[in-house]
Amino acid sequence: MTAEKTRKRKPAARKKAGPKRAPAAARPKPPETRAGHVALVGRPNVGKSTLLNRLLGQKIAIVSDKPQTTRLSLLGIKTTERGQIVFIDNPGIHKPLHKLNRRMMSYVDSSFETADVVCLLIDATASFGQGDAYVLEILGRTAKPSFLLINKVDAVRKDRVLPMIDKYKDLHPFREIIPISALKGTNLDVLERLLFESLPRAERIFPEGSLSDQSERFYLAELIREKLLGRVRMELPFVTAVYVDRVERRAEGEISGASAGDEKGKESDLNFASSRVEDENATLADAGDAAVKGEEHDEYSPDAETEAAEDSAMPKTPIRTALPDRPPGFQEGRLIDGRRRRDLPVTYVQASIFVERPNHRQIVLGREGRVIKNIGIEARRDMERYLGTRVYLDLQVKVRAGWRDSADVLDLIEGQK
Repeated sequence: MTAEKTRKRKPAARKKAGPKRAPAAARPKPPETRAGHVALVGRPNVGKSTLLNRLLGQKIAIVSDKPQTTRLSLLGIKTTERGQIVFIDNPGIHKPLHKLNRRMMSYVDSSFETADVVCLLIDATASFGQGDAYVLEILGRTAKPSFLLINKVDAVRKDRVLPMIDKYKDLHPFREIIPISALKGTNLDVLERLLFESLPRAERIFPEGSLSDQSERFYLAELIREKLLGRVRMELPFVTAVYVDRVERRAEGEISGASAGDEKGKESDLNFASSRVEDENATLADAGDAAVKGEEHDEYSPDAETEAAEDSAMPKTPIRTALPDRPPGFQEGRLIDGRRRRDLPVTYVQASIFVERPNHRQIVLGREGRVIKNIGIEARRDMERYLGTRVYLDLQVKVRAGWRDSADVLDLIEGQK
């Protein structure tokens, strides 16, 4: 008789009590909308800012044909019923030579970290060069999904685009390659649809109605700099910067010591040049500061930066509207938003243009003040369209040697944003 071994069964382990799983019907549903950040990167002058303005339908980034027009990363917020795309318009990628350029490239690096999708823009009219290889090298350091946007296809024959596509698809694993025209709007609807499909399901990041993260003050400074870039050549675009000292809404007749009803302004030694608010044919005028006399006041001392920052402390309200694109045949008139200019209040804007050398200052001023006068007229017109008021603009050109390598000046200028 064989004895059967009986095994003692271990008592079943008791499950630890935990939170009860909610029934499927009670679980929160994933958001129906999609939201995320899209970085626009590329070499200088490939059309990043033009693309941003076109996608948003409003001008929030200045544009020019000069390299390094964009110096800080700028957010442009596109909100639709599908969700929200937060575009990051970046400075053009280049090898930095000054502290200013190193800061510009630091913004690009930060955008790579923030972005959910990276869009590399290239110029269809330009040949592949060392600069493009450098950009691809930087792009290769990120694992983020990337799109290749071949811009300015409206300016080349179609048979030139296909070789570009073949070349770039072998150099980097792009998720999408899209020929576009930021100027004409070609394929931008396709781009927007594919971007939304690539973004995660999430709630909107910014409140509805938000357009950009930049302040009104910074936006006004950029409008001035855009007109400045359109008037200067050679090295001047790289050695100029704009700082808005004051923005004040004023009653008529309270404009910096000069009456708004004055028909003629006194020509000074050109330390200040202002575009008048009464007439489209603006005249060079003195800002009304009798203390500014002689060349000894042209040099901008480092101590003045702290004083300027304290005197011009203003709330940084992000802009919610910007300049709409001017329709073909647009002409300036005596109306602002359909209202007569003379019936509107006045906004006083005082701004400083930084240059590095006294001869740079003379170029910006121009013969008999003509260059600074035209810069003021053009900037004032855009400011009036944006603010919806008349604008009295005071511009002062200040010499600060080596400001591009000066942390205090760079902090001052970037602090406006």
